[in-house]
Amino acid sequence: MLTRILEPEVMDTSEEARDYDAMDHAEVNRAFVTDLIAALPAVLANVSANAQAGGGPPDAGSLTVLDLGAGTAQIPIELCRRLAAVEVIAIDAAAAMLAVAAKNVADTALGERIRLELADAKQLPYADRSFAAVISNSIVHHIPEPRSVLAEAVRTTAPGGLLFFRDLLRPDNRQSLDRLVETYAAGANEHQRRMFAESLHAALSLSEIQSLVAELGFARNTVAQTTDRHWTWTARRA
Repeated sequence: MLTRILEPEVMDTSEEARDYDAMDHAEVNRAFVTDLIAALPAVLANVSANAQAGGGPPDAGSLTVLDLGAGTAQIPIELCRRLAAVEVIAIDAAAAMLAVAAKNVADTALGERIRLELADAKQLPYADRSFAAVISNSIVHHIPEPRSVLAEAVRTTAPGGLLFFRDLLRPDNRQSLDRLVETYAAGANEHQRRMFAESLHAALSLSEIQSLVAELGFARNTVAQTTDRHWTWTARRA
């Protein structure tokens, strides 16, 4: 197994934000949103029941989702396009990413349903049990000690709510890493290819992320490898 090599926690230069946004994430984003939507019906019912019993967030009829490390808001836009009853608070610690996100959101008719906020996912400025769902695509590999982000996600999820995280999976060896870069970033520029390779090297192994969720009281099998380069954590908060 390759040793984890950290990359910068915050991608906060204009070049990084532009190159990240320009990369072709469409298929990955669609798959993320498809799988997220598939997991939501049972969660909506659960959160609604808890709200009626006085243990959940306000009215769950309009689903409020917190997206950690939303980057340039591609996933919040895709989610709101496909699910009318959702509103998203999309946070990122990088002002440059949010600047691009603001332009992306402005190009849609979704501005009233997507709120962009500069915030640190390790110390969220939200009350306990605030959200029916807390989601993230590819924040974990940026964080030196990811447990803090996972714990904050659990804290801010309402009882019965959904935790849905997906991230890169660190390859076993350099040959596998290079093969993934050649497969999925063949048409990218050199900076984009380097960013992808560094992200793979900074990612967790399946065993590492399973151990982290177990420390937080969730079953290890709530995390599974879901593609040749991704793991997904799908869990409901007790």
